Amino acid sequence: MSSATGAPHLKRSLGVRDVALFMVTAGCSPQWAATAASAGPSSLVVWILGGLGMFLPLSVCVVFLSSRHPDEGGLYVWAKRAFGPMAGFMTGWTYWTSNLPYLTGLLYFSAGSALYIFGSPDAAASASPQYFILFSLGTLAFAVWLNFLGLDVAKWLNNAGAHARWMQCLLLMVLGGVVWWQFGSAVPLTADSMLPGFRLQDWIFWGTIAFAWTGPEAASFMGGEIRDPQRTVPRALLAAAPVIAAVYLLSTASVIVAVAPEHLNALYGVMEAIRLSAERLGLAWLIPLGALLVVLDRVAGVGLWLGASARIPFAAGIDHYLPRSFARVHPVHGSPTVALWVQAAVIVVFVFVGQAGTSVRGAYNVLVSLMVAATMLPFLALFASAIKLSGGDPVPGEARIPGGSRTVVLMALVGLATTIAAIVLALVPAPGEQHPLLALLKVAGTTLVLLGIGVAVYLAGSRAARRVDAA
Repeated sequence: MSSATGAPHLKRSLGVRDVALFMVTAGCSPQWAATAASAGPSSLVVWILGGLGMFLPLSVCVVFLSSRHPDEGGLYVWAKRAFGPMAGFMTGWTYWTSNLPYLTGLLYFSAGSALYIFGSPDAAASASPQYFILFSLGTLAFAVWLNFLGLDVAKWLNNAGAHARWMQCLLLMVLGGVVWWQFGSAVPLTADSMLPGFRLQDWIFWGTIAFAWTGPEAASFMGGEIRDPQRTVPRALLAAAPVIAAVYLLSTASVIVAVAPEHLNALYGVMEAIRLSAERLGLAWLIPLGALLVVLDRVAGVGLWLGASARIPFAAGIDHYLPRSFARVHPVHGSPTVALWVQAAVIVVFVFVGQAGTSVRGAYNVLVSLMVAATMLPFLALFASAIKLSGGDPVPGEARIPGGSRTVVLMALVGLATTIAAIVLALVPAPGEQHPLLALLKVAGTTLVLLGIGVAVYLAGSRAARRVDAA
């Protein structure tokens, strides 16, 4: 954590292996690969461009900032150091609030994927909203309980999720390879099909891919709970980066050759790819195995993001911008209990509101469509902070970036350009949208409302902080 007086003592529970697996779980998802595959072979080129435009700059800036300022709170603290308390709070606020609907979406996706273990291909589509609510609440309670017990315990779920993720990728590769060998590619692989398009829907897709490359920065929120973070974070990211890239590229390629885009279900794309490939090969017994891997992967994602996001209100509580109770840690487990429970309570509201007056598919789509623009906003502050903090002499133990501050600034500028483009594209209604103005107002309006609430919370908290400082 920052150097606030009286900051609670945190247990350093995460080593290099734990942080690397954490980054794999946070930094990639075969579900994005299935989404990308629906765009055809050109998505492989887009993945590479997205990695160069977002993941590489993000990795350089996270390594630099984590080693120079290895504080609990990550980009909340970096933005605060660079631009002041309000910038730090709003950066943390937008990251935290955008994760709440994302977590709810993960719960829905886990619930639907679990039905592939037992039912027919239509089981997920025909399940009742009550099932999704009960599954979501049970999974959320399990994730909260593990995080309440502290990172010593919760990290095992994170690690299991990372292993489930690469095993999904391996399963997709085996199925895709055998389908290609026996039947040929479901999509022609030609030089023309590999060229990205430049239509409006293609540009929107590019913005989505940039968003998919984010995630490894989440480990920085737990800087005070990582053993020797100045050395651990760079080493972990070096180990995690090739795994993340491989999951995206190999999973996408496997789905492309195995399943025609028109057969992919947008909501359960990875499960549909596994199901269709396995049934085509007469290996239907692999479907429950794939579903188990997908569910474990998603449940681990819920636990990971629940724990990482809780460190933001925890940091704000230490700075007195939120009630001091948010800064409390459990005397035995060292977990930020109030931050965890409050966050869980908000997600429960999202679970019920998301189902109100809509289908399960509609609920999932609404939750996902509302988060992209808000999720990218904190990265503006992250890259700008890297530029602002790149000057000055290195601190003891700081990671050496080839090219020094010039490389950091260059990468931050590339990341800023990519982030701005992704935010603008997230505001553009998709082609075929029946009510484009309403769709624009929904995304932009929700983002502005979240920002407005954040400003109000900060102003109220800053008054409380001044009273504490004056006492």
